[in-house]
Amino acid sequence: MCKIVDARGRSCPEPVIMTKKALESNSEGVNVIVDTNVAVENITRFAKSKGYDVEVKENNDDFELNIRR
Repeated sequence: MCKIVDARGRSCPEPVIMTKKALESNSEGVNVIVDTNVAVENITRFAKSKGYDVEVKENNDDFELNIRR
């Protein structure tokens, strides 16, 4: 089962740190929910640097990042 990280309302770098910790315990991937473009960009950059693929879906005021190997 995929881990979901809800990082809405958090300011960077906290969403990236939360994503990093989640990926350390779920190396197959995680879903991350954020509410700012800056968090989307920073998490995407981090995940890609670690060899993950990132798919971003916009849902109203939130963004869901599907991070997978």
